[in-house]
Amino acid sequence: MKRRAATSEAVGAVAIYSAAVFLHFVNAFGGGALGLVFGAVNESVWEHVKIFSFAYVGWAILQLCWLRAPFRQYAVAKCIGLYLLMGGMIGFYYAYTAFTGGNILAVDILSSLILLLLVQGLSYALEVRDGHLRELFVPAMLLLLLYYLMFFSFTVFAPRLPLFRDPVTGGYGIVTAFQ
Repeated sequence: MKRRAATSEAVGAVAIYSAAVFLHFVNAFGGGALGLVFGAVNESVWEHVKIFSFAYVGWAILQLCWLRAPFRQYAVAKCIGLYLLMGGMIGFYYAYTAFTGGNILAVDILSSLILLLLVQGLSYALEVRDGHLRELFVPAMLLLLLYYLMFFSFTVFAPRLPLFRDPVTGGYGIVTAFQ
């Protein structure tokens, strides 16, 4: 089980990254309503985090079916990984752009891949760990619900904060997709 899980996490990093790239461009190719919900509606940091989170959870569901891991332990591990992925992407982006004075596409691409590998590794460690992680199942599911409520809400009603601002158009949220 542990070897299959470790392999699955490594393969997952590539699959998640590939799916996120697809979700980034889905609206450019007429993604329709599903594209607006799951894809990036603009170039804001928030929308980039959104596409990675949907890809991450999508892979987690496929992986759970394949591994047949203990559900509660697995779900808590993946929820922790999801929040670390989101926080890591936002934190690293703002840290390095404060230092460089702007974003660098190669750094964005490489840092998201490295962060994804780290999160997958941590998630694996939490999945196979003996302990009481499964006791955090209810709070983890509530946090997961909160997470997706934020994404759906902030895609449509984006707060006027830099995290949600499209650097290309200066717009916020889904409105930017129709400008």
